[in-house]
Amino acid sequence: MVAGIVLYGGMLIAGGSQELSPGDFIAYIAIFSQIMRPAKAISQSFTNIHSGIAAGERVLALIDEKPLIVNKPDAIEIHDFKDTLEFRDVTFGYQERKVLDQVNFTIRRGMSVALVGPSGGEIHADGPHPRFTQPWSGEIRIDGHNIQDYTMESLRSIMGTVNQETILFNDTIFNNIAFAYPEATQEQVESAARIANAHDFIVASEEGYQTRIGDRGVKLSGGQRQRICIARAVLRNPPIMLLDEATSALDTESERLVQDALNNLMKNRTSLVIAHRLSTIQNADMIIVLDGGRIVETGTHFELLEKNGLYRKLIEMQTFGGN
Repeated sequence: MVAGIVLYGGMLIAGGSQELSPGDFIAYIAIFSQIMRPAKAISQSFTNIHSGIAAGERVLALIDEKPLIVNKPDAIEIHDFKDTLEFRDVTFGYQERKVLDQVNFTIRRGMSVALVGPSGGEIHADGPHPRFTQPWSGEIRIDGHNIQDYTMESLRSIMGTVNQETILFNDTIFNNIAFAYPEATQEQVESAARIANAHDFIVASEEGYQTRIGDRGVKLSGGQRQRICIARAVLRNPPIMLLDEATSALDTESERLVQDALNNLMKNRTSLVIAHRLSTIQNADMIIVLDGGRIVETGTHFELLEKNGLYRKLIEMQTFGGN
């Protein structure tokens, strides 16, 4: 545009035009160059305004979204787990894929129960028991009450989870461990880290417990991230623990350290463990084997080996595969 104006104005002056003098032309170029920048800024601001409006509409639509799972009007609070956790004819799935089909079992306080099965055939820690989703049919009962009778906030307060995917924040190790219990003291955080086999690598880091770990804990190894999450669960000290594939993505050395931490975590707690690596659940009080969403075998590790069924087949497949 500037080149076109200079060319056209230059031709007028060179042609002896009386309408535009050389001085006027130079003044026009100077004024035009000063106007271009704010004109561009104004046009860009309109683009930004429309982009902001579109983004705001999406954010507000998300904020206004009503949750599908809500508390009953007469929901009560639960403050402790005293006796049993029961699955009664529970059918559940993710979208159209059914993973539990008319499942029944009971977990008594202090028991460690493992759910195992072929890939894709088990429930996950984000399933219906913490009420992140609803069972398609059947009931999950705690201490004789359907979990839908409890408020979701109080129900989740008695449960702790350790997932396959670690959830960490771009903050210090101390704050990541104390996330669920902000009032925790340094001594309490260190005690939880020792139980989780995390204290040694933490004190060996640059700033100890005040070391920042980066977004999603990128400065740590997979085993270190998992042990910090375990320390967080230990610090909360919930009566029910849900462990979902906590060692599946780790190397052998990290798996051993994390498994030791999990064993410490499960002591004197009711635990529901979901695992593909069967070596991690051999000490469970009861192992439930699922196939096609249904329970096909139950028992301890040695009882299931003697049955020579699906569990033994899975053990042999993993041993042959070097897992």
